[in-house]
Amino acid sequence: MIDRDTLHSHLQQLLEADRFRDYGPNGLQVEGKQVIRKVVTGVTASLALIEAAIEAEADAILVHHGLFWKGQDGRVTGWMKQRLQRLLAHDINLLAYHLPLDAHASLGNNAQWGDKLGLQADACFGEQDLGFIGPAPTGLSLSALQARVRAVMAREPVGLPGDGRALRRVAWCSGGAQSYFEAAIAAGADVFLTGEISEPQAHYARETGVAFLACGHHASERYGVQALGQHLSEQLGVQHTFIEIDNPA
Repeated sequence: MIDRDTLHSHLQQLLEADRFRDYGPNGLQVEGKQVIRKVVTGVTASLALIEAAIEAEADAILVHHGLFWKGQDGRVTGWMKQRLQRLLAHDINLLAYHLPLDAHASLGNNAQWGDKLGLQADACFGEQDLGFIGPAPTGLSLSALQARVRAVMAREPVGLPGDGRALRRVAWCSGGAQSYFEAAIAAGADVFLTGEISEPQAHYARETGVAFLACGHHASERYGVQALGQHLSEQLGVQHTFIEIDNPA
C-alpha cells in the first residue's frame, strides 16, 4: 500500500509533468481515499473502465486520457456526471497523464510502442519533442512494417505508400499525432507511424514520397499505462491490473 500523496508526487517527478504544455491537467484529477493498495490502469477514463475498476476493487485509476480538457463546457451533466458520480461514490482516485506519458523515454507510449514494433529511437522531433525517430531495422520494407503492426496490434493499419523508397529512418508518435507528419518529413523520415490520419496527410505522402501508417489512436496508446503500472507495482509495492476497454478508433 502507499499514501495517495506519495504516489502522486512520485508520478509527477517520474513523468516530469510540470514541463509540458498540455490540453488538460496532468496528475490527480479526482481525489479519493488516502491509502492506495490497488491501481487499475487503462487508456481512457470512460464509464466502462470506471465500472470495471470498481468491480476490481481499485483504490485508484491511472489513465492516459482523463476527464478534463481545455474548452470543455464545464457543467457536470450527462456522461461527466455519470463518471464523476461513480468515482466519488466509491472514493476512487483518478490520475491522468497525457503528453508526459507519451514522451517518457522508457515508460511512455512512444518508447513502449516502438519497442513492441522493434524500433529504437535515436532522436526526437516535433513540438515539445514528442515524436520519436530512429534507424529502420536492416532490410525492413514498408510491407514488412505493416505486417509487424498487424501482428503486434491485431489491427490493419491505414497505409499510404509514398514513393516506394527504401526505409532508412522511421518516425512515430502515438495517438492523434497526424499533424506531426510534416515535422517527421523535415526530420528525415521515410515513413511515419501514428494513430490517426486526416485529409491533408494523404496529399503530403503523395507529394513528398514519405509513407504514412495510421495504426489506431487507442491501439497505439495502450502500452505506456501498462508499463507505468508495472513500474508502480515493482517500485512502490501496489497491486496493479491493466483493463482493456476495446475501442476501434
